[in-house]
Amino acid sequence: MKSHLLVAGVCLLMSACSHLSGSKPPVAEKIPHVMTLHGVTRTDNYYWLRDDSRTDEKVIAHLNAENAYAEAQMAPWKHLKDRLFSEMTSRLVKDDSSVPQRWKGQYYYRRVEGEREYPIIARKPALDGAEEVLLDVNLRAEGHEFYSLGGTSLSEDGALFAFGEDTLSRRIYKIYFKNLKTGELLDDVLDNTEGEVMWANDGEHVFYIAKDPQTLLGFQVFRHRLGTRQSDDVLVYEEQDDSFYISLGKSLDDSQIVLYHESTNTSEVSLLDANTPLGSFRPFLPREEGLEYSIAKLGSSYYVLTNWQATNFRLMQVDASHSGDKSQWRELLPYDPAVRIEDMLVLKQALVLQTREAGATHIRIYRPDGSEPREIAFNENAYVTWLGSNPEQDSEVVRFHYSSLTTPDSTFDYHLGSGERELKKQLQVPGFEAGAYQSERLMLPARDGTLIPVSLVYRKDKFKKDGSNPLYQYGYGAYGAVVDPDFSLSALSLLDRGVVYAIAHIRGGEMLGRPWYDAGRMFNKINSFTDFIDVTDGLVSQGYGAKDKIVACGHSAGGLLMGAVANMAGDKYLAMHAGVPFVDVVTTMLDESIPLTTNEYDEWGNPNEKPSFDYMLSYAPYDNVARKAYPHMLVTTGLHDSQVQYFEPAKWVAKLRDYKTDDHELLLVTDMDAGHGGKSGRYRQFEDTALEFAFFLHHWGLE
Repeated sequence: MKSHLLVAGVCLLMSACSHLSGSKPPVAEKIPHVMTLHGVTRTDNYYWLRDDSRTDEKVIAHLNAENAYAEAQMAPWKHLKDRLFSEMTSRLVKDDSSVPQRWKGQYYYRRVEGEREYPIIARKPALDGAEEVLLDVNLRAEGHEFYSLGGTSLSEDGALFAFGEDTLSRRIYKIYFKNLKTGELLDDVLDNTEGEVMWANDGEHVFYIAKDPQTLLGFQVFRHRLGTRQSDDVLVYEEQDDSFYISLGKSLDDSQIVLYHESTNTSEVSLLDANTPLGSFRPFLPREEGLEYSIAKLGSSYYVLTNWQATNFRLMQVDASHSGDKSQWRELLPYDPAVRIEDMLVLKQALVLQTREAGATHIRIYRPDGSEPREIAFNENAYVTWLGSNPEQDSEVVRFHYSSLTTPDSTFDYHLGSGERELKKQLQVPGFEAGAYQSERLMLPARDGTLIPVSLVYRKDKFKKDGSNPLYQYGYGAYGAVVDPDFSLSALSLLDRGVVYAIAHIRGGEMLGRPWYDAGRMFNKINSFTDFIDVTDGLVSQGYGAKDKIVACGHSAGGLLMGAVANMAGDKYLAMHAGVPFVDVVTTMLDESIPLTTNEYDEWGNPNEKPSFDYMLSYAPYDNVARKAYPHMLVTTGLHDSQVQYFEPAKWVAKLRDYKTDDHELLLVTDMDAGHGGKSGRYRQFEDTALEFAFFLHHWGLE
């Protein structure tokens, strides 16, 4: 993080700047902004902190003042933050490589060197062959405070390499093309994109998604012919419904370019023959409200993963000539409402399903007709497994990954012929001994009697189930996303200091299938917050954590969780970290110019409608800040965040400073160079986590 020193010149730009040293918290000026809707009038005194250009001197001065104050407050434990960063980065293997993946006769992989921040993308004609570097990302990142590599893809003959770059952290990418024979970049540069192209089979045309410059939503698909200007590109599709996201892919047999259209509860797939790039995308099955599906092609038939008459999704099969007629879809496997099918891989020799049952992930392998099921078994109680990259449909091997709270990320190959599982690589962690740690899976009751899954881990020789341990509780609970119990390099710094690390799999995620998601969105959203609070009570009552040593953390929609929980039951927590928090729910969801608004009405509700407005207003963290005591709070954001705009946490902190009745620490840290994902780079990414953990350890007194 850059140092933001508060000077008199900056201070004069602030009408309410009350200090010069950073020793007192900034007091933001109140400029009433009145909003009336559905007969309800709300006054936002800090609306002025919104500056879409991010150049307003008064706004920048306030953020700098907050950063200066945070630095002053953190000075006594800066050494702890630095030590944690050193610990975390010392667990990285300096020289490392991914497991090579075969595609079209070459082996592709990424490797890292020493203390360089970014990977080198390379390939070999054989595992023992000479390396060809496709891209040294370190060289591309030179001179940029932030750098994010977008999608990478190769033409069908492997001669041209396309890659996306974002150097502002707004998730707006430029796409470049490299001639791998000469090593030179082509003159073609595509601006304002989602960051990836799909190649037509002629190696001359590519398709990409362009973004709306205001909402930052990808809404147009263009066709570009290499060697021509971007201004000459042809618009081949434009999404008219701004509640949908679109994305591009390619069928595993390389015969079709696939356009995905997805909203919260509806999806559609459109196809284009990859051999006729001048053609048009045509829907596989036109969208129907509430119907979700995805497809995989094998020969002249399609496998369809869908929620049609199946809440937790089922697998169907249909001939290509009848794809648009659901009456022709044949159920391939009997539907089991207790099994959520998450993903599928269709190979010539096998059908592979990734499922989730009672919260645990599974990988099952069948013959293409759905017969002879085999399951890859695991013996831990809190783990996650998922399908890896399998780019060749005629492969005799299935690549998958495995991780748990006590097992570093592992890559396996499953050999279809023999049924043998081969460990290809496990993340090496210097000094780590798996036997020193213990993981558990609990089911704790919520106030309505629902049992909430909880995954936790601790160091055996530091743990006593007597209610004396400090406890770190993490949650998210939105979009159906699952926070899986996988391995964390950084968490070891807490575990080794006697902290119990817990993940609350609250409603709003999909840990227990689609109904679990539906029970925590829209008019059920409050379940996410009460679940988190009830998990805290359960962990304390069972002796996993000390009542006065509980801290909580959540990011983005998990930051909304933190804000709501702080308002509802802040006295149960010693400290909280809200990262890039979505806290001004009502105002944001009323503004269609802000990214991620209209396409999230089915997640949060549309506040233009009074029932949704009233419900959202009942829990929105910013609107419900009260004159009461709050925990110690660390709030972090990025000036260029494209998902949750920086002004939401900035306004929230300003209001908290005005309302809270305690003298607990409240820090706002704005990364003036980063966006939603925080710092970039293999090492630098740990700076944010080191800050969070140091904040908690300081308040636990474990410095």
